[in-house]
Amino acid sequence: MQPASCSSEPNQRIARIAAHLAPPNTKMEESSGPARWNCRAKGGSSGFKVAILGAAGGIGQPLAMLMKMNPLVSVLHLYDVVNTPGVTADISHMDTGAVVRGFLGQQQLEDAVTGVDVVIIPAGVPRKPGMTRDDLFNINAGIVKTLCEAIAKCSPQAIVNIISNPVNSTVPIAVEVFKKAGTYDPRRVLGVTMLDVVRANTFVAEVLGLDPREVDCPVVGGHAGVTILPLLSQVKPPCSFTQKEIDYLTDRIQNGGTEVVEAKAGTGSATLSMAYAAVKFADACLRGLRGDAGVVECAYVSSQVTELPFFASKVRLGRAGVEEIYPLGPLNEYERSGLEKAKKELAESIQKGVSFVRK
Repeated sequence: MQPASCSSEPNQRIARIAAHLAPPNTKMEESSGPARWNCRAKGGSSGFKVAILGAAGGIGQPLAMLMKMNPLVSVLHLYDVVNTPGVTADISHMDTGAVVRGFLGQQQLEDAVTGVDVVIIPAGVPRKPGMTRDDLFNINAGIVKTLCEAIAKCSPQAIVNIISNPVNSTVPIAVEVFKKAGTYDPRRVLGVTMLDVVRANTFVAEVLGLDPREVDCPVVGGHAGVTILPLLSQVKPPCSFTQKEIDYLTDRIQNGGTEVVEAKAGTGSATLSMAYAAVKFADACLRGLRGDAGVVECAYVSSQVTELPFFASKVRLGRAGVEEIYPLGPLNEYERSGLEKAKKELAESIQKGVSFVRK
């Protein structure tokens, strides 16, 4: 078959360009002008459909850029209540396989999540100096509830990755919404605690003089302060720490978010490292969906590892989402003490999330 040339298909080529500039069924365009920011590439790679809710925010923008680079993503939906057109236009110019589509405002939320395989939720307000994750609760709880109601209606089979803080409470909120809608599947709702693992690997590597990519430090519990419990006794490669090193590492891993908030001095929170960690976790979910074997990461999920209904620990990811939850393994005395502190605070945060939806 003779390859198509520019001269042989002028009408088809012009039609493709016109469709690219003003695609049919565009949802974001309010005016009659060309909707460049909802453009579609011709074709597109085979892969998964991913939606990012909160794509114009401090985490959402770098997260969207990194997901556009992921070869497992064929279609990328970007949703936010403001500024989505600009972010969509910008990222859509990247010469990678994923087709990017933008959705703006509450009226387009359902379209943004319809038919997607994975939903990533970084939406909400960031922490500022002096704020705890619980200070964010009243704002972010309502946002997560609204987003999850749309997911339950339009994409109940999607795997949902929740980043919005406080994760210890927003995951229970999401679960209650899905229960109320009759769509809850505990395997498909995951709180993203990957940043704690990323930090642990980095800080442990600094102490040991290793490449962080060679280090694996499990982090269990939750995703705030003392609920973040690094299991330094289980670090790979096997190693030993002095008590001073254990105290230093535990404190720094637990307060890594505060370290960034204070360093940014009122201009933001951990956005770039969070986006990196979120993409690392989303990629693991996509590899699980593809059927890859042995995909194991830490995540905050519905769990029976402890007496609490939710807990972060190592899980194996597969086609259904979470396919196996691993026990904590042997803990030393320091870690057992930390676990009790973590559970006490975690129980309160979980109840706060559950009560928010049931009230």
